[in-house]
Amino acid sequence: MLKQLDRGDYPDKKRFPERIVQFGGGNFLRGFADWVVDVLNDETDFASGVALVKATPGDYADLDAQGCLYTTYLLGIQDGEFVEQTRLIGAVNRTIYPYQDFAAYLALARQPEIRFVFSNTTESGIVFSADDAFDDQPPSCFPAKLTRFLYERYRHFEGAADKGCIIIPTELIVDNATRLRDITLDYATLWRLEAGFADWIARHNLFCNTLVDRIVSGFPQAKAAELFERLGYEDRLLTMGELYHSWIIEAPPRLLDEFPVDKTRAPLNVKVVDDAAPYRTIKVRLLNGAHTSMVPLGILLGIESVREAMEHAALAPFIRDLIYQEVIPSVTDVPRPELENFARDAFDRFRNPHIHHRLLTIALNSSTKVKERILPSLLGYLELRGELPPRLIIALAAFIRLYRGQWRGEELALNDDPEALAWFSEQWDKASSTLALSRAVLGNAALWEQDLSAVPGLVERVSEALDAIEQGKLSGLLRQAGA
Repeated sequence: MLKQLDRGDYPDKKRFPERIVQFGGGNFLRGFADWVVDVLNDETDFASGVALVKATPGDYADLDAQGCLYTTYLLGIQDGEFVEQTRLIGAVNRTIYPYQDFAAYLALARQPEIRFVFSNTTESGIVFSADDAFDDQPPSCFPAKLTRFLYERYRHFEGAADKGCIIIPTELIVDNATRLRDITLDYATLWRLEAGFADWIARHNLFCNTLVDRIVSGFPQAKAAELFERLGYEDRLLTMGELYHSWIIEAPPRLLDEFPVDKTRAPLNVKVVDDAAPYRTIKVRLLNGAHTSMVPLGILLGIESVREAMEHAALAPFIRDLIYQEVIPSVTDVPRPELENFARDAFDRFRNPHIHHRLLTIALNSSTKVKERILPSLLGYLELRGELPPRLIIALAAFIRLYRGQWRGEELALNDDPEALAWFSEQWDKASSTLALSRAVLGNAALWEQDLSAVPGLVERVSEALDAIEQGKLSGLLRQAGA
């Protein structure tokens, strides 16, 4: 019988001085941020341990039982070859539970070596609540907890400039650190804290906006027994994820002096940049744009997952051509080689045989996603080339067809704003033709934030694609677009 993973059995996985406070200990942070820290500790002089704060009630019982040790199992396609890697992660030193021991949480703020704050409290975690009070032990919202932590640090070290923190959130919202900083200042005002604290926050703490990308699926139930045998121990927190990772950190170059992600033997895909906006454009237009284009087409073709879409004889080459021939040419503020490298990595990720990414899951809130992920490429291509991009038009038409809500006599389990779904259904019910339907849908300025029916030729081209889809000619339409 295999023994459970225990830190005591691995003396080489020493605990480094605690320099990182991390809010959240879920799959993503364990398989992403803590994995990066562990690599830095092994390959550079970073030498930083993580103090993991439970941002919600409860505990990390399995993590505590294993001495905060766990294993990552990463796999994916790299340079055309399937690769898998395991790594024993020892970056986390201990756990802190503010709801059980608030004094220990405040004591953490008084540790002089603390320099970094990481977080992932989900997209709904960076919020402000006027109900959070200074005397709460702890306040409920993550930004309020952070404000209380920073204030304790400010008071204990008497506003010392070198005791500020580098705050790197990974929540999936635009300008996540800017939003977090603004809310901490809102709490400073709400709680009537001295003006010097707000000044210390602004001048001596660095809030870094980020973009993060890695699929971390968590415990690999189906492969666990096999992996345990290979590892030689049982690990209740075995964390499975894809090999690909990207961490874009918007910060001054001096951050690399303290966070040496450029000094590892094998390059980490972690970049410190002046402006994250172009990288956000790359992700939204290429990766997300490929997903959002693929979803309605794949569902109408009876395909369940992204990987299956990448194996489909008609859809796979169509999506590749859509990205390389229409989306990439429409992005003008990023060098083409960088776009092509990103696209190559994206298609490798799509083909990962161990990531089952369901198209219906990605279809969530497609009415908004099409506007943000497909429309800019379509209009950008038109502006540059003076003609409409045929593949993006087909993807747009397929989305409109998908939102009829049924296909070949069966209801589609769409997940979107009920009012949006009802509106699309109503347009299909009352339209006298696909031409009238296209004009009504594209003319909805509230949906698109502009009147797309005014784009020359767009209504007619979408109508033609809808006719072909209705006539059961979708596969032929995809092949014809590549001819």
